[in-house]
Amino acid sequence: MTQLEDEIQNLKEELIDLWLLVNLQLEKTQQSLFSMDNDLAREIIANEKRVNSYELKLDRNCENVFALFSPVAMDLRFVLAVLKINTNLERTGDIAAEIAKFVKDIEDGFEKSLLEAANVKEMFEVSIFMMSNVLEAFEKEDTKLARKIFKQDETLDKITKKANGVIAKYCKEQPDNIEQALYLLSIIQKLERVGDQAKNMAEETIFYIEAKVLKHKSKPNKKK
Repeated sequence: MTQLEDEIQNLKEELIDLWLLVNLQLEKTQQSLFSMDNDLAREIIANEKRVNSYELKLDRNCENVFALFSPVAMDLRFVLAVLKINTNLERTGDIAAEIAKFVKDIEDGFEKSLLEAANVKEMFEVSIFMMSNVLEAFEKEDTKLARKIFKQDETLDKITKKANGVIAKYCKEQPDNIEQALYLLSIIQKLERVGDQAKNMAEETIFYIEAKVLKHKSKPNKKK
């Protein structure tokens, strides 16, 4: 391997390590929410420092590759994709930590009936599945798998829309418990953003492999 190839491989391995950490953070967040495990929530919040440390290190390493090797073509697209995916992963890590803070702050836990009505468990499962799928697509350079993320994001959006209606109805019927409902609404919105981050990472994976830019492409004949 050339030195540039070696550096590219190191970047890929470092990014995958961060990816696995963030995915684990999400899985633990789901566990902490449904078991109302405050100790696990504190662990997730503490681990956010590790996520931030990974992100900063990857940023520096990408900058070094640009400065020392001036990559071109697919190598250039790869380093650019790593930079953007790195940011997406850091934001996803933030989301996991923010949800964990809600778990720590809610004293009596969330009503199980409300969690079920809002399909929060399904939202977590879809979000985690998307993050796992897009990681596999990146590792295997599988753009077909990466494109499946877009459909999964639509599914997550539909669940979110329905959940928002459930929360609004709950607030009207249970005004004394509106604080819990608002916490849960924020969690739902954050999980939707996990889907957005996964979709962004899928777009970057396709960009570096196929040299196709998918961001901001509008669907033809779509009525607003």
